[in-house]
Amino acid sequence: MAKSKFEYVRQFEQDDRCLPNCWLVVRVDGKAFHRFSDAHNFEKPNDKRALDLMSRCAERVMDEFKDICLSYGQSDEYSFVFRKDSLVYNRRASKLMTSVSSLFTSAYVFHWPEYFPDSMRYPPSFDGRVVLYPSDKNLVDYLSWRQADCHINNLYNTVFWSLVQSGGLSPKQAEERLRGTLSSDKNEILFQEFGINYNNLSPLYRKGTVIVREPVPDETAPAEGGKKPGKQKDTHFFMKNSTNKIYSTLEMCYIIDL
Repeated sequence: MAKSKFEYVRQFEQDDRCLPNCWLVVRVDGKAFHRFSDAHNFEKPNDKRALDLMSRCAERVMDEFKDICLSYGQSDEYSFVFRKDSLVYNRRASKLMTSVSSLFTSAYVFHWPEYFPDSMRYPPSFDGRVVLYPSDKNLVDYLSWRQADCHINNLYNTVFWSLVQSGGLSPKQAEERLRGTLSSDKNEILFQEFGINYNNLSPLYRKGTVIVREPVPDETAPAEGGKKPGKQKDTHFFMKNSTNKIYSTLEMCYIIDL
C-alpha cells in the first residue's frame, strides 16, 4: 500500500492483542431476545427450534474458525473456546469479537428458514465479548458458571410458565408467587401442582449444549504399518447434551453435575 501524509492516523488505533498462553473465550449473547422471542412466537419456556438454530450457528462459526476447540450454548448465548496457542487475527480482541459475532448473526438469519416457517419480523442482533482465562481451572469454572446459569434460569422459567399456562396465574402473579423461593421450593411446586419432575425434562433445556471437534481419519492416508503415519482430515461436529464432561482435542473439562 502506498504511503501518504495521512497514514499517521493509524497511530490512534489501540493495540488490543490478547495476552499469550491463555484460553481465549468469545461469548455471543442475543440482544433484547425476550422481545425477539415474543415477536416471533417462540414456545415457552423453551423452543427446541430456536435452540437447534443457535447450535447450527455455532457449528458454522466453528467451521470457519478452526482454532475453536469447543463451544457451549444455552438460551440465547454461545461461548467459543479458542486454543491457548491460537494466533487468529494476531489475537486482536476487537477482530475476534466482531468476526465471531457478525458471523453468528448472519448465520442465524441465513439458517432461520430451516427451523421456522415464518419470515423474520425484524433482524436479530448479538453482542460479543472476549475474556481470557490463564489456567485450565479458570476455564472449567467459567463453563461451570455458564451451565449453572442455564440451570437456574431454566428452573425458574419452567415453574413460571407452568403457573401461567396451566396454573391460571397472570405473569405478574406468577412473579409474585416465585419471589424469594429456593430451588427446592420451585421443584416442589412443579411436582406437587403440575406433576412435573424437573430432572426428567430434556437435558438440552436443563444443561445446555456442548459442541466439540471429533477427529475424522483420513482414509487416503497409508494404512498402519505403511511408510507414513495416517493423517487426519478436517474435523466434523457432533453435539452432546446432558454431559458432565466436555471432551475437546486438547483437554477434558469437568462441568458441574446439576
